[in-house]
Amino acid sequence: MGEVNTKDSRLKIAVPKGALYPQSVELFAKAGLDVSGLDDPGRQLVFYNQGVEFYIVRPTDIPVFVSYGGVDCAICGKDSLVEAALEVVELADLGYGACRFVVAEPEQALGAAEDAYRRLGIMRIATKYPRITKEYYDREGVQVEIVKMHGNIELAPLCGMAERIVDITATGTTLRENNLVIVDEVLQSTARFVGNPASVRIDSRVRGLAEELAVLV
Repeated sequence: MGEVNTKDSRLKIAVPKGALYPQSVELFAKAGLDVSGLDDPGRQLVFYNQGVEFYIVRPTDIPVFVSYGGVDCAICGKDSLVEAALEVVELADLGYGACRFVVAEPEQALGAAEDAYRRLGIMRIATKYPRITKEYYDREGVQVEIVKMHGNIELAPLCGMAERIVDITATGTTLRENNLVIVDEVLQSTARFVGNPASVRIDSRVRGLAEELAVLV
């Protein structure tokens, strides 16, 4: 199949809401894309600019948009890619938005999780990221019960609902403020430029943008 006809079509790009948003918009601007309106989008989610359509998307949903062809390409945290486990092509590590997944437990109960595991043969882990957590403990050969939560997972071990948590952190401040201690690292994450497999294959603009972004960072 030949290259896609781009004369009358805009390149569709998803931009992540939240922490990665400002640097992502800045990077696209440096690459020469028309980012009009993205500096102050308000509640607007789609921008039809010269040669490009920008979709402002929740980070956890970006792999879905890319994999199913809602957009041609996007910027997305590595953590969201791993958790979603969908078919996307990772084209460039952009380096910013660095954070890591860690295992943490209450400072006043260090070692209690291992004691419970020796007695019961299973450990209960609270997390917002069940796939990443399961893959980590599978590698460790530890049997776990995963408690899926959506917020304030620091409370789970403090009230005895779980022995440990797996969570994402940049500085560890929230963990320390809740008397939780990091006992292991699970995964490091940075922003990635990713593409839909078909778009990467047939649209030279996606590959060209990937090369340009990699140089800019």
